[in-house]
Amino acid sequence: MLDRNTFLTLLYVMADDFCKEHMISDPHPGPQTALEAGEIVALAMLEQFWWFRSERDFYRYAIRSLKGEFPDMPSRPQFNRQVRQHWKTIVAFWQFLVDQMQAQKAIFEVLDSVPVPVRNIKRRGRGWLAGLANIGWSTRLGWYNGFHGLIAVNPIGIITGFAFAKASEKDQPMADTFLALRRLKNPDLPTVGRFTYAYYLADNGFEGVANVRHWNLDYGAMVMAALPPSQLDAWPKSWNRWLKSLRQIVETVYDKLENWFGLGRDRNHELSGFHTRFAAKAALHNLLIFLNLQLGRPPLAFADLVDW
Repeated sequence: MLDRNTFLTLLYVMADDFCKEHMISDPHPGPQTALEAGEIVALAMLEQFWWFRSERDFYRYAIRSLKGEFPDMPSRPQFNRQVRQHWKTIVAFWQFLVDQMQAQKAIFEVLDSVPVPVRNIKRRGRGWLAGLANIGWSTRLGWYNGFHGLIAVNPIGIITGFAFAKASEKDQPMADTFLALRRLKNPDLPTVGRFTYAYYLADNGFEGVANVRHWNLDYGAMVMAALPPSQLDAWPKSWNRWLKSLRQIVETVYDKLENWFGLGRDRNHELSGFHTRFAAKAALHNLLIFLNLQLGRPPLAFADLVDW
């Protein structure tokens, strides 16, 4: 177990060393910001823990309890702007952790969709993200207003890629874009992660012979999608149970994102805020796995890792 000060020191030192080594700095013109890039990345990740109910709540905590570690905290609006300006830095640090753990050398990754609500479905009006988020259906939540997320997870729970679209978007078009970007690369869309020769295990929302062949031939992606209920007899029951057991890791990761890092609880006003907070959650998730592995602990044993 790590005490709070040790954890904060590790978080800051890793983020700061990464930013200095890779020469990542504030890309926006204007006066020098009060916080350095490493400090911003560390605070943006720390903010994602579930016990901070909002950005305002975290800022109050930082001013009250972290003034010694971060004496140059700017005003809350300035801090929030600086965090959003460093979205690509946070994403780069997340990918750095993926590379450090050699996560994409695994035999398989699990590809699955996750619902990401951005407001209460029963509230009237268009909301803050009108035209970007909309209403979709999830077997986990039922009807919800928000985004349809897509994540790739390796066998021990490391998030190797993520993306999102409107909640009404279907699994197969999202997977097609996700796999294409992994193969062809686009520097403006880095969150999908790197190309891998691993198999992708997916549920029956991704099935379809034509799609599987297309993804293999055009993107080099080998997708094994579960059969729909009407075709389950085509495989031995033991195969179905085996595939389901391998895919269970993504359910565990979603549980961590939802219950440990508040996924679906944020009420972002702008898309940039959603982008940044989602990336910071993925980075914090991977950092906790990295620390557990360094300490010889189970990768997803988050509950007793940090003594607050």
